[in-house]
Amino acid sequence: MKKLLIVDDQVNIRRMICLALRDHFSTVEADNADSAYTMILAEPPTGIVLDVMMPGSMNGFQLCQRIKSDPALRAIHVVLITACGQVADQELGRSLGADAYFVKPFSPLALVQHLTRSCC
Repeated sequence: MKKLLIVDDQVNIRRMICLALRDHFSTVEADNADSAYTMILAEPPTGIVLDVMMPGSMNGFQLCQRIKSDPALRAIHVVLITACGQVADQELGRSLGADAYFVKPFSPLALVQHLTRSCC
């Protein structure tokens, strides 16, 4: 089963995503971009569902850029999920290499459909 890393500082959102994905993927969780990056370097997942606004030294945009600029990691499918729904935010996410952008609140079913079609 393909592994996805779910990164969000809100535990209830991580759990909801994990529940939605449980029949299709194995999941691991991180509550900030810094710990997620450590996990990615140790054992790269197939895909990442990544919140944008989180505490720590790095936000989701920065982690996405770091992943997509690294030749060893750039094949990881990155889905940004965020309350930042403005067109400029979505364009920034795509320019940094995000493979998809979901605005909160989002449909867990739409996320599952995207990941099963496009990611893994």
